[in-house]
Amino acid sequence: MAEPTDGYRSESAPDHVDAINQIFAEFEFAYHNQYHKAFANAESLAIAKKYWLSSLENYLPTQIVKAAKRVIRSQDYLPSIAAVVRACEEGFDLFGLPAPRAAYVEACSAPSPKRAHRWSHPAVYLAGQATGWYTLANEAEAVAFPRFEYHYGELCRRVMHGEDINLPVPEALPQKTERPLSATERRARIAKMKKELGL
Repeated sequence: MAEPTDGYRSESAPDHVDAINQIFAEFEFAYHNQYHKAFANAESLAIAKKYWLSSLENYLPTQIVKAAKRVIRSQDYLPSIAAVVRACEEGFDLFGLPAPRAAYVEACSAPSPKRAHRWSHPAVYLAGQATGWYTLANEAEAVAFPRFEYHYGELCRRVMHGEDINLPVPEALPQKTERPLSATERRARIAKMKKELGL
């Protein structure tokens, strides 16, 4: 299949083409007879792949492949584009991510200290932090949710691109810790301060 040229950056096109080729190979294996009936010749197969490619261009290659695998596991018949699109739209859990609404509810209801909470995914914590814990606790959902959803969406895209997102590492305790002053040392310091201030 030739590389598409319209609407794609050259560096991302092979990824999408590879994803389409991979899911068609899996369709052929999973639905052998149906597949060969639907795509009886090379020309109809090439047309179908181009159409699928243009219909799925807004999704990440990894998202397309994982969604197609899920559809294959749940359907007895060769899937439609609509079934794969639906799986892409609903497929946050394919990457271990909660859906945006569930992530928002989790961020709003997490107890303090937030860092110590057991998050379903680090992206939920980071989206809450980027939105602002005060905003999540005090603003109306109509204001807070769109802000959260924006930050969460950006983080989800990074995860779907294969980036590992982790919670920030807490700052280490200092090597040297100050010991508390004894009562005698405190009185001596107070006396010294009084003398310096002329009291």
